[in-house]
Amino acid sequence: MSSKKKQSGPRILILDIETFPLLSYHWGLWQQNISLGQIAKDWTIASWAARWEDDAPGKVMYKDQRNAKDVSNDKKLCEGIWKLLDEADVVITQNGKAFDHKKLNARFLFHGMKPPSTFKIIDTKLIAKKHFAFTSNKLEYMTNTFNKKYKKQKSGGFELWLRCMNGELAAWKQMEKYNIYDVLSLEELYKKLVPWESKIDFNVYHDDERIRCTCGSTSFTKNGYAYLASGKYVRYQCKVCGREVRSRHNLLSKDKRASLRAGTSRS
Repeated sequence: MSSKKKQSGPRILILDIETFPLLSYHWGLWQQNISLGQIAKDWTIASWAARWEDDAPGKVMYKDQRNAKDVSNDKKLCEGIWKLLDEADVVITQNGKAFDHKKLNARFLFHGMKPPSTFKIIDTKLIAKKHFAFTSNKLEYMTNTFNKKYKKQKSGGFELWLRCMNGELAAWKQMEKYNIYDVLSLEELYKKLVPWESKIDFNVYHDDERIRCTCGSTSFTKNGYAYLASGKYVRYQCKVCGREVRSRHNLLSKDKRASLRAGTSRS
């Protein structure tokens, strides 16, 4: 059972992981079909960085394998991120649905760990693909294009991972900065993209009846009406980020709604 504390608003975690590569035996460099018998060592988690959205700006938690006797034994690393996921209500990632979460689940299962308590995944790559036609949906392109403060760092290529696997402290320090900046730049990008995604609603996490935007603002201005098959609703726009929400109260009378239903049934 989860030990989450009752609170006003969702517990939002921004997350990014880095993994070590598989080691394998193969005879060429192009279009190799590597069998299970050719795998010398499986992939593992190298590091993770995460921050709670409501923490002080710039505060990021980070753990890696630099002091591990065996860098491929990532159990303690997995236990640390498992605890954060178990506490989270919402987890924000870039390409997390396809990569980060599935990779972590694979290692959790490998170490005999139970699933963390359920949480909602918000994936900035999926938001980008759904609403925009960017030149690239990669974090590097989007943060370089839209972010003002934090941008994704250059990794240094495969050599950085190799140096970390060889235990070079300078390489681990570079990996730490790289991983942390992925989280900081991801959070900044998320705040730019989220006003465009209408299906994200955090009001359910609050016990009171005030309407809140995903950016945290409670300040809205009336912006006309939304006309749907179910009825007519007041439309509001957040004064901070521009996100649009609509009231839950149907302005059409019961007789008008009944006539609409009757018209639909006759057609």
